[in-house]
Amino acid sequence: MKVSIFDVAKRSGLSVVTVSRVINQAGTVREKNRQKVLQAMKELDYHPNAAARSLARGKTGIIGLGITTLNDSFLDAVVKEINDRLAEKGYFLALSISTDVFASFDNSMFQEDRVDGVIMLSPVHEDDYVMELKKKKIPFVMLDNQHIHPSISSVIIDNYKGGYEATKHLIDLGHKEIAHISGLEPYLSSSERRRGFVSAMQEAGLDPSWIEKGDFSITSGYQAASRWMQSGKLPSAVFAADDLTAFGVMDALKNEGYKIPRDMSIVGFDDQIFSEEFRPRLTTVRQPADKMGQHGVDILLKWIDGTAKRNITVQLEPELIIRESTTRK
Repeated sequence: MKVSIFDVAKRSGLSVVTVSRVINQAGTVREKNRQKVLQAMKELDYHPNAAARSLARGKTGIIGLGITTLNDSFLDAVVKEINDRLAEKGYFLALSISTDVFASFDNSMFQEDRVDGVIMLSPVHEDDYVMELKKKKIPFVMLDNQHIHPSISSVIIDNYKGGYEATKHLIDLGHKEIAHISGLEPYLSSSERRRGFVSAMQEAGLDPSWIEKGDFSITSGYQAASRWMQSGKLPSAVFAADDLTAFGVMDALKNEGYKIPRDMSIVGFDDQIFSEEFRPRLTTVRQPADKMGQHGVDILLKWIDGTAKRNITVQLEPELIIRESTTRK
């Protein structure tokens, strides 16, 4: 026989109204009574109807996540953390994967009656998203966004510090001819990591001009290293804007018989899932994917439930992970 809300009320010794308030996450229930209801629900294996609960609250119970790609283990880790965190709060996650802003709004879940809120992860053309989300009055938060917007809430990484520490590590190992392969130009992460590189080099009295344009891809790293070998002039160390670029450098060098780190020390950024699997294992800068997901969900839910007072920007600290791809000059 199907368990009902009346059975839960009877088991907990409380009223149906109190049980309903607990199920709908009302803030007017004493903690002692809330625990009694939750315990009764667990003992009876009672699962409230999600659609009915959402209808009662005037909510969909769904959070939309906009992302441009899933071919990135760092982004995957952030998505997993977001999904797990939302599940704990009784929400479902819906994905929209697209680089076309207006197609996303025309054909996806980004409508007022489809989601309770939206998380944008590493958005491209984010100003257009901000404009549309504000126009539709949908609560939202930006993660790893490319611009600092005082009028929105966001969670970003201190990419300047990451670039600085990656370069400083190479300098401390005695390297003087250090190159940087940058990321795509519009990205805040690219410009800040490059700025960190330049600052560390200038602080040490070294020339920071050896900068190659990249695009966060294995191909861009491979091509840069190939050009160096063809010219007969190689840096003794490289700070790549991300791990994929670093993998490309490593591949090009190994194909020509160079040894890493004996012939060149290499540092990446992101701590992608393969960074510890490649040989030599890649020294890199780890981004806190778990904290980014946690903060993003917490901020968004505060906007949804009306407890957020103002927009905030949370900046998280990266961590240098030293492995086998760097050595003393």
